[in-house]
This record gives sequence, structure tokens and C-alpha cells, in this order.
Amino acid sequence: MFYYQTGNLYCEEAKLIEIARQEKTPFYLYSTQTLIDNFKKCETAFAAVPHTICLALKANSNLRLLKILAQQGCGGDVVSGGELYLALQAGIPPDKIVFAGVGKTDEEIEYAIQTGVAAINVESPHELDVINQIAQRLQKEAKVALRINPDIDIHGHPYISTGKAFNKFGIDWKLAPALYQELHHNQPLLKPVGVHCHIGSMIFEMAYYQAAAEKLKNLVTELRQSGIALEQVDIGGGLGVNYQQPLEMYQLPALQPQADTPQPESLAQAVLPILKPLACRLFFEPGRFLMASAGVLITKVLFVKETRGNHFICVDTGMHHLIRPALYEAYHAILPLTGPQKAVQTADVVGPICESTDFLAKQRLMPRVKRGDYLAIMTAGAYGYSLATSYNGQPLPAEILVKVDSYELIRRRQTYEDFLSLLA
Repeated sequence: MFYYQTGNLYCEEAKLIEIARQEKTPFYLYSTQTLIDNFKKCETAFAAVPHTICLALKANSNLRLLKILAQQGCGGDVVSGGELYLALQAGIPPDKIVFAGVGKTDEEIEYAIQTGVAAINVESPHELDVINQIAQRLQKEAKVALRINPDIDIHGHPYISTGKAFNKFGIDWKLAPALYQELHHNQPLLKPVGVHCHIGSMIFEMAYYQAAAEKLKNLVTELRQSGIALEQVDIGGGLGVNYQQPLEMYQLPALQPQADTPQPESLAQAVLPILKPLACRLFFEPGRFLMASAGVLITKVLFVKETRGNHFICVDTGMHHLIRPALYEAYHAILPLTGPQKAVQTADVVGPICESTDFLAKQRLMPRVKRGDYLAIMTAGAYGYSLATSYNGQPLPAEILVKVDSYELIRRRQTYEDFLSLLA
């Protein structure tokens, strides 16, 4: 919940300029209420069917935020042993955790089996063989779900497409029935509990989800007819977020047209008529939808300069703390903490890293700023800190959580001494 009031940017009831003046920048800042509200939207949307909403931990795995969601009943979609550990530490029960990922190590597979997660999402026939070998060694049942690749093009950025046949993810959907038969008849320690499908990210058209749901329905129906009854259907995540207009009451200069953030209710209306008759437990794995709008990255202006007519605003954060602009050419709105002020100049907003890709905005209409001013990089709660590095010897930023009119530090800023902590 971010908004302007009397010329100041607020999070809930906390004035951000006051926090910025007390804490060393840069830092990530999150809204407790926004996080809870986003989760409740998902819960309400799928209330008509047995379901589990699983946060995709790759979006943001701060333990304090995970605990907030766990207390609301949220599950976890994990893609590593480390994420599984964090989910368990946050209090997420194993039967609400799904373990995905195309490159699981033997140790991670064993950890998932021993933990008793709701499903290990299997990415290839070879992985299925490895899981079977480990289950036999442990003499312990492993619950598995095949991740099918439905060959659906979401027409988005190629780096966040996962559902086309040429992507590295999943098993060709045409091969799935035979693999389930092999599981059912010849691998007694592997229990086929469900089917999983994730077609990509930043999806705005519900028709893509409908197409995937149809293939999932057809597969589950075919398997039932052959005596294999799956209990779970996992539709993945991927709901898009409108990065260009982060505040309802403050409209930024239009760039390229972008649809409003699709709501979980629209997704449920699209897929439940297809999947509800299966009477399976439905899993939904939002990451960006839950986290993005709940967080901002607060930064301070270090320098402003002009080079042959090009204006640069140099700030104390950059690609090392928010890589999305450099990696995906992604847009994040950048707003002053005191304003809103009218955009009066076109400038590049850049960071301190010795790379030309170190930018947060290119040729952006910005208010005139000066050294010492504070800016908020909006919609940064997802794929911000989780992708951050200490490149160039730059410490990782702190993370701060706002609740109503107060705030708390939920991860301290990295220090130079921390750079030595793992040396042998």
C-alpha cells in the first residue's frame, strides 16, 4: 500500500522520507498489509475448490516475509534445497510444499523425499530414474508429479518463457501418459500424485492458462480411464504485474501500452470450469503477484551530470541490487519520496557498478533532482533482493518491513567484514 499524501510517499501509514533519513541507503522496504492482501486475493479466488497457494520462493525468500505468508496459510514452491530449508524454517508444512527445478542434485532429491513434500515435480525421464534410485536406497516413498511442457507460447520475453517445446523445462506432454504408466506399474516407491505445468511469467492473457488447463484435464482424464487417479493439479504461476503504474492515484507518463495487473479472480474464472470437475486439489504458485507490489527499493542520489546533452542521475544502487532492467530490459517506475513532482527532464538513472549495463532507467522522464534526494524504485518486491549480488565489493542492502506506522529491520545490511565470513 504505497501512496502520496501531502507531497510525501507513504507505505501504509509510514512516511518513507523519515525512514530514509534514519536508515542507510540503499534498502528494500516491504508493506506487510500489501503482502497479506495479495495472498487473500488468491485465497478468495480459488475458494470454490480444494487448493493450496504456494509462494514461488525464487521471487523473494526473506524469512520474515515467508513467516507472514505461512501464518496466513500459504505454501511454498521451491527450486532448491536452500529454498526448501527456508520454507520449513518459516513454518510451512511439508504437505504445502512442491519441489520444482530442472537441475535437482541427488542431495536435494533425498532432502525432499525425507521431508515428505507434497510433490517433487519431475522435469525429465532421466530425473525420474534418479528419484527412483534414491527412493530405493532410502526405502522411502517419494510423491511425484510430472511437469509437462504443453508447447504453449505466451508471446512474452523469451527469457521468461517456459512452456514452449524448445524450452529446457518439463516433459513433452505427448510422452506423459506412457511415463505415468511406467510409474504406476514398475516403480512402486514412486507415487504419482499429480501433474504440474508452468508456461512462463508476466502473463496477461487468461487464454494461455485455459489452453494449458485443457491439456492438464485431458491428461488426468485419460489416466483415470486407465486406472491411475491423480490427486493434484498444479497450474504453476506467472500472473503479470503492471510495473508502469504502481500507484492508483498517481499516473506516470505513458510509455508503451500495458494491461492492468490480472487478478487471481480472472484466472480462477478462466480455469476452474475446466479443472473443477476433476475434483483434484489445485496448486497455484504465484511469486511476482504476491511480492512485487509489496516492495520498493529506496536509493539516494549521489551525483547528477550532463555529457553532450545526455543527463545522468547516479544513485547508490544499481544492477547489483535490481538486475531486471539490465537482464530483461524491464521497466520499474522511479518516484521521488517527496513529490510527486512534474517530470521535467529526460535522464538515465544509473548505479555505481563498472558496467554499461548498470542502469535502472534509460531515457526516462524524471523530476529534476539533486545530490542527497531520495528515490523509490517501485514494484521491486519480487526478483530484487533474491537476485542481488555483492559485485564490485558492494554490500547487499538491508531489508525493512513496515506495519502500519512503524518499521523493523528484517535483514541487516551486509558489511565489508561479511565478505570474509566464508573464507577457509
